[in-house]
Parts: sequence; structure tokens; C-alpha cells
Amino acid sequence: MSMNKCDMRGMLSFHILWLLSRSSMSGEELATEIGKRKGEKPKAGTIYPALKDLRNKGMIKGEKNGKSIVYSLTPDGRKTMKYAVEYFCRAFGDIFRSGQ
Repeated sequence: MSMNKCDMRGMLSFHILWLLSRSSMSGEELATEIGKRKGEKPKAGTIYPALKDLRNKGMIKGEKNGKSIVYSLTPDGRKTMKYAVEYFCRAFGDIFRSGQ
């Protein structure tokens, strides 16, 4: 089975929130970090609509820093991230414990 058949597209918002819970980042920095983990850097047409959606939902904020915007979590984003991690562990934790 080819590994590229499981692209985890539905995990992008979760991944962005998780990365921003560790450090504020620009869209380019987020794309680079996601690329390191996924093996393929997401295109601007993928990452920026996700950032816009998270911003519109009040989970992240962006501050202009030179030519780029640096994103960080809002208090609602931190609460959402905490809930998402708990949910992820409940839903998928047994997969990691099985050793496969």
C-alpha cells in the first residue's frame, strides 16, 4: 500500500492549531513545518484558506510583521486546541498503543 494514499487532508486545521499552540508563525512557516511532518509542503491555495477560516471562527489572530502576517492562537483557539487534543487521544489513542 502506498503511503501517499492517506493524505490526512481533514487534519489541516488541527495541525495548524497544534503548531500555533507551540509558537506563533507566519503562513510560510506553518506550511514548512507541516511539510516536514507530512512529507509534502501544502500549497498557498491550501494553507491560506484554512488560516482565513480559523481566523473567521475566532481561533487565531494575525499581526502584520513586515511583509508577512504572524498568526497566534486566541483564548478560544487555545480552548479549542485543548478539546481537540483530548478528543484525538480518545478517538485514536488505542491505535498508538497497539504498536502498529
